[in-house]
Amino acid sequence: MPSGVSTLYAKISAECAGTRLDKALAMLLPDLSRERVKALILEGCVVGSAGQRVSDPALKVAFGQTFSIAVPAPTESAAQAQNIALNVVYEDADLIVVDKPAGMVVHPAAGNADGTLVNALLHHCAGQLSGIGGVARPGIVHRIDKDTSGLIVAAKTDKAHEGLSRQFKDHSIERLYAAIVAGRLIPPTGTVSQWIGRSDGDRKKMAVHPEGRGKHAVTHYRTLEPLHEASLVECKLETGRTHQVRVHMAHLGHPLIGDPVYSKSKKHFKSILETLGFKRQALHARTLGFIHPLSSNALSFESRIPADMQELLSQLRVL
Repeated sequence: MPSGVSTLYAKISAECAGTRLDKALAMLLPDLSRERVKALILEGCVVGSAGQRVSDPALKVAFGQTFSIAVPAPTESAAQAQNIALNVVYEDADLIVVDKPAGMVVHPAAGNADGTLVNALLHHCAGQLSGIGGVARPGIVHRIDKDTSGLIVAAKTDKAHEGLSRQFKDHSIERLYAAIVAGRLIPPTGTVSQWIGRSDGDRKKMAVHPEGRGKHAVTHYRTLEPLHEASLVECKLETGRTHQVRVHMAHLGHPLIGDPVYSKSKKHFKSILETLGFKRQALHARTLGFIHPLSSNALSFESRIPADMQELLSQLRVL
């Protein structure tokens, strides 16, 4: 057997009999997700009891059949581990919740090859990460913008990644954002249900489009505190589209204060922002709630509005 390959064995139980091979093996081998099992089957890593290689994930299995699965050691991630301090809110063997500071990019990309949350997680979770998709890396299942602060969850195992991704897909994750927006919202509570896609004029921006263009996005908002020509607003995301809160609030005519893309701040906002050195959109991922994908426990986390936004609120209260 090649170096770095471990072999797992599975015997089809009565519960799994008659199901697809990939589903049955995922049920019998809890450390592997169904997608990972399917990939291993297609890569020729699964062998039946008669010594034949099995390459069809949809093969119906029978009670008592046995299979051996050769699992290669996870390959190294292209991203490098970096010793970057993290504010860890919660962590167990399957997942980690981090309170991300404004200014930190979530995932390495062009122009941000290092210094990201992924680089930090690779160092923090060294030796604890499963081979998600065959690569030793944290499972990023959602993102928040570089200059948005707040809570983000990452998976450490295949099963956790699969379970969290499913919850994000079916919109069962609880996500509440605190935003400081220009103006007073009338009515003070409401729902924005608009389609979001790339802007026709600037491909780096997102924009509201007619129904059927882009992706449907739903944001529920309520005013938490009226301010001087501004409001502290809570935004509850039903969907999770790129720049969703920023685009929806701008669409209402109440862009986020400090947003360099979707807001043209009034003069007095500009003066306040310059005085405070506030150089980002006033947006914070305050609440994150989900069902733990392995234990099935309901988890909910809260993050205080950070100091820079608190200072901005103080200024807008006294004007």
